[in-house]
Amino acid sequence: MAVDSVQLAALGDQTRRTIFELIAEHPRSVAEITRHVSVSQSAVSQHLKILRESRLVRSEPKGASNVYHIDPHGLGQMRAWLDRFWSDTLAAYKIAAEQPAEEQ
Repeated sequence: MAVDSVQLAALGDQTRRTIFELIAEHPRSVAEITRHVSVSQSAVSQHLKILRESRLVRSEPKGASNVYHIDPHGLGQMRAWLDRFWSDTLAAYKIAAEQPAEEQ
């Protein structure tokens, strides 16, 4: 499975999207994330494992726990993949917009 497919699959779960969005606001520990979602700390840890494996988040040890951050490299790969579609769409729009009215 390509990295982008793994990342899309990881974000396909609503709880993981919520966790990802919380981390995007600012780095957070598992305990802090757990206070904002309706699943157990163990479930949050499992969701974070999937987000880490898909390179959307990374962890940084801080004291006795880990703080989770967005992984800029992994997110950059996903953005590059999505940008490809945006570029193709804009190019097609440009061609269509430049055609004379009678050809449309």
